Amino acid sequence: MFNAKVKSEVLKGIIDVTSPLVSEVKFNINSKGISLKAVDPAHVAMINLEIDSKAFEEYKADDMELGIDMDKLAGIMRLSTSGDIVSLEHDEKANRLIIRMGNLVRKMSLIDTAGMPDPKMPNLDLPAKAVIKASEISRGVRASEAVSDHLAVTVTNDNFELFAEGDTDTVNLKLPKDLLVELTAKGKYKSLFSIDYFSNMIKPVKGEDTITIYLGNDNPVKVEFDIADKKGHVRYLLAPRIESE
Repeated sequence: MFNAKVKSEVLKGIIDVTSPLVSEVKFNINSKGISLKAVDPAHVAMINLEIDSKAFEEYKADDMELGIDMDKLAGIMRLSTSGDIVSLEHDEKANRLIIRMGNLVRKMSLIDTAGMPDPKMPNLDLPAKAVIKASEISRGVRASEAVSDHLAVTVTNDNFELFAEGDTDTVNLKLPKDLLVELTAKGKYKSLFSIDYFSNMIKPVKGEDTITIYLGNDNPVKVEFDIADKKGHVRYLLAPRIESE
């Protein structure tokens, strides 16, 4: 059994953090909430998403898995407006998800989860941590997208830095410690990443909301933030691009 009612903004938030990486996901559902773990097709990035049942207006669920086509779900949610309450119900006999918004009813077929992996998130001990307001970092990432396809992220005990270099132009964003919410580093740590992936990871976070970034030298970066009024948590891992000598 799965019956829930949720604000459209919460459901759109789940779509925003998931769909840039994967189009088909397995939702692990139980009485406490919903979680998913997925790796993108190129095996460059991974997401671990957890949504507490308290993020929903109403929530009743048994232990189950639902295979969701995120592109289909996104298409349905584009019909919703801010403040809409969306009703979700699992039709076990037909293996469909029944989605109700006002007078509109959409019955969406579900994906067989038998062949869908349930990857484990590696427990990386990354030595540097920076907690940054979304408004501060997003400007630097947007500027970097215009000049390059890769981005160097550096953390020292004094600042957080983004650097992008193209054929003719460069972009540099340096945030000193006093502009950061938190900064922990015992040395200098730097890794290079795909801007497309990095941009998609931070894009769902807006304004004064914070993003936590864990970094090492030529290690994956771990990006974390809350969604659904802090009743949900997103954790990404992104593999580094190794610079050729």
